[in-house]
Amino acid sequence: MPRSFSSPDLLARSLSAVWHPCTQMKHHETLPLVPVARGEGLWLYDPEGRRYLDAISSWWVNLFGHCNPRINAALRDQLETLEHVMLAGFTHEPAVQLAERLSALTGGALGHCFFASDGASATEIALKMSHHAWRNLGQPDKTVFLCLEGSYHGETLGALSVTDVAIFRDAYAPLVRDVRTVPSPDSRRAGPGESAVDVARRAAAGLESALKAEGGRVAALIVEPLVQCATGFAMHDPEYLRLARKLCDQYGAHLICDEIAVGFGRTGTFFAHEQAAIRPDFLCLSKGISGGYLPLSVVLSTDAIYQTFYDDATSRAFLHSHSYTGNPLACRAALATLDIFETDDVLAANRERAATLSCYLEPLRDDPRVRHFRQRGMIWAFDVVDAPSDFARRFFTQGLARELLLRPIGNTVYLMPPYALDDASSRFLAEGVADVLAVVI
Repeated sequence: MPRSFSSPDLLARSLSAVWHPCTQMKHHETLPLVPVARGEGLWLYDPEGRRYLDAISSWWVNLFGHCNPRINAALRDQLETLEHVMLAGFTHEPAVQLAERLSALTGGALGHCFFASDGASATEIALKMSHHAWRNLGQPDKTVFLCLEGSYHGETLGALSVTDVAIFRDAYAPLVRDVRTVPSPDSRRAGPGESAVDVARRAAAGLESALKAEGGRVAALIVEPLVQCATGFAMHDPEYLRLARKLCDQYGAHLICDEIAVGFGRTGTFFAHEQAAIRPDFLCLSKGISGGYLPLSVVLSTDAIYQTFYDDATSRAFLHSHSYTGNPLACRAALATLDIFETDDVLAANRERAATLSCYLEPLRDDPRVRHFRQRGMIWAFDVVDAPSDFARRFFTQGLARELLLRPIGNTVYLMPPYALDDASSRFLAEGVADVLAVVI
C-alpha cells in the first residue's frame, strides 16, 4: 500500500532525492513544489485536499481526465494477462492491434509502426530512419535535415539538432550536429495587410531556397503541423503544410510530421496534418497516445520506406531498440484511448467544448495587455505585453492560488486542458485566467 504523507513531508523528501526535469532546482528554495496525492477528471489534489484544475493536461499528455475509469479498466485487464515481453523476435496482441488501428487512421497511407517510449525517441527514430532509407537507396550523401525557426522536437542529442530553442540547445551545442533552419510560418509574423496564408507562402519560399541551396543533400524536413508548441505556441495556416509536401516531393526529401503534442484531436482533427489534406512520410506520435497514462511513442512510415530496409543484409535493417519497446500495458492504454475517441465521438464533442471556452475567453481578444490571442482546436494561447522577467513564475504561482495549474512559456500563456471540460469548468478556467492576469500585470 502507498504510504500516507503530508505535503511538507513529501516536499522535503522530493528535494532531497529527486532531480526534477526542466528545472533550476535552486528556484525551489523559494518556489515550493506542488505535491500531488491523487487525480480525478480535470482535477489534481494535494495531500490536504486542495485541488487544481489541470489546464495544461500535465505537459499536454492527459486527454480524458485523470484516473479515467475506462482506461483504468483496460489496464487492470491487461495486468492479468501480459505485463511485458521483448518485441525483438516476439509479438503480442496489443502492439499488433495498435499498429493496425493507427495505420487505419491514416487511411493505410502509413503502413508500418515502430514503437518507442517518448517523443524525443520518436524524433531520433524518424531522423535515423530517413537517412538510413536514403542510404539503402544508394544516396548516402542525404545527411542534411531542415527544421523551422523556433522548432522543438525533444532534448536527446539527435532531437536537439533539430530543436531551435536556445535554452534547450545552447549548453549542448558542441555535441549536436548542425542543421539548416528555415523560416517559420508563424502567423504572428504577418505584416500590414498580410494574412496567415501570406506568411505561410513566404515561409515556403524560404524552404524552397534552402532545398535548392543544399543541392539534393536534404534527407528530410521536420515540422510540428499547425502549432509549434514549445517556442510559444506559434500557429500557422495549413497552406504551409500543403506547400511543404509539394516541395519535399519536388526536391526528393522526406517530410516528417512531429505530432507528439498536436496529434490525437488536439488541433481539431485527429491528426493535425489532415487539415492540409496531405500525408507525411513519417509521423511521430506520443504524449496523448496513451491518454497520459504510460510512456509510449510511435513512428509511422510509408510502406515504400519500410521496403527500403527489407533485405537479407543485416546492415540494411533498422537497428534501433529499447528494452520496453511496444510494452503491452502502454499499448493497451493507447487502445483504450482510441476506443474513447470512437465511442464518444470526441472530435465533435471537442468542437462544442472549444466554442464554449472560446466564448468565455473572448474578452481577452480586446484586452490591451494581450497580443495575438489565438486558438486551434483545443489549444488557446496569447502573448502578454510588457511582461516582467519573472512573469511565468508569478503567473504560475497566482494560478495555483486560484486552483489552476497554468505554466506559461516566457510571456505566452497557453491552455491545453483535457477533453473533459464542461460549461462550469470552462467558465471557472476563463475567469481564473483573467483574475491572474489582473494580478500579475
